Amino acid sequence: MKAMILAAGRGERMRPLTDHTPKPLLEVNGKALIEYHLEGLKRAGINQVVINTGWLGEQIPQRLGDGGRYDLEIRYSAEPQQPLETAGGIVQALPLLGDHPFLVVNGDLYTDYPFEQLTDERGSLVHLVLVENPLHHPVGDFTLQQGKVTGYGGGEGQLTYSGMARFDPRFFEGVEEGRLPLAPLLYHAVNRGEASGEYYRGIWSDVGTAERLAQLQQ
Repeated sequence: MKAMILAAGRGERMRPLTDHTPKPLLEVNGKALIEYHLEGLKRAGINQVVINTGWLGEQIPQRLGDGGRYDLEIRYSAEPQQPLETAGGIVQALPLLGDHPFLVVNGDLYTDYPFEQLTDERGSLVHLVLVENPLHHPVGDFTLQQGKVTGYGGGEGQLTYSGMARFDPRFFEGVEEGRLPLAPLLYHAVNRGEASGEYYRGIWSDVGTAERLAQLQQ
């Protein structure tokens, strides 16, 4: 199984830290956020990783290289100056990801999630890892019932999408290349009963602001 790390975002809320450094290369205890992902994916038995790049994107291959130091093969999907957003970035990278289900991980997360839990290729077209709603997102994103994602839009009993998921390439059938957010596609899959999920109670942090990064360092 392959994995894709989303690393093309500008990180506006992290400025001025991201004025000169792409957000996934920001460090926690001397190690870049994206490097924690690479190590976790390797522990899960994943050997091939695709990383999309955008803002200051040349710094990421300069830092990570071909993946040899992590005992991985890394390939890069460079995006145009106009950001493609999450779904658009994945669709552009599909030729590198192949015909089998693959993992997707946001590059600006910190987590101890065991990625091996996502490596079963059987199941729904999309499987989402959901977490407890953080303080900055109290309304949540999705409702989870007995392993099925059954509702969305925020509200009582909803959990937050962690930025970690497994996708079957068929999930993106008929989706044209170009700028496209992921949420509408997820909502459509929920409406069709094609989305499964799990509730993860371990360490997870969306490192979306300089304050959250400082808290994580502590």
